[in-house]
Amino acid sequence: MIYQGTAHKVGDHIDTDAIIPARFLVTTDVKELGANCMEGLEAGWVKRVKEGDIMVGGVNFGCGSSREHAPLSILGAGIPVVVAHSFARIFYRNSFNMGLLLIEVGDDISKISDRDEIALDVEKGVISNKTTGAEIKYPPLPEFMREFLTKGGLIPYVKEKLNA
Repeated sequence: MIYQGTAHKVGDHIDTDAIIPARFLVTTDVKELGANCMEGLEAGWVKRVKEGDIMVGGVNFGCGSSREHAPLSILGAGIPVVVAHSFARIFYRNSFNMGLLLIEVGDDISKISDRDEIALDVEKGVISNKTTGAEIKYPPLPEFMREFLTKGGLIPYVKEKLNA
């Protein structure tokens, strides 16, 4: 799996209320949630994003509540992957369950700036910054987690296994 797009960098401790404020939780429609992604951080933030772009977070990205709406809103905004220094644990698990790829890179997050063009090779565990030439290596995801993602998350993965 290879992802390539523009980096949209946000700060440390971005909580689920910043990702999708409670006033938008009246729906589970992924596109509608995506239209309001990051509204709690900056009004109209999502308008700068195009399909396939990559969100880049700091320390403890996704802290706060355990709502599944947060990763769904990121996916609905057309962002298939978030790279961050670190993630809140429940957000990490919810994201994979919903089909959103998260890559944790620690202090190497400083090698990515807002608007850099980056590419991720998930199988090799490498992020290439096309803007600066920097490279970030991280442990590749286990095969079963990559399979979750290709199926669209845990529920589609389990449905397929049950139907097999």
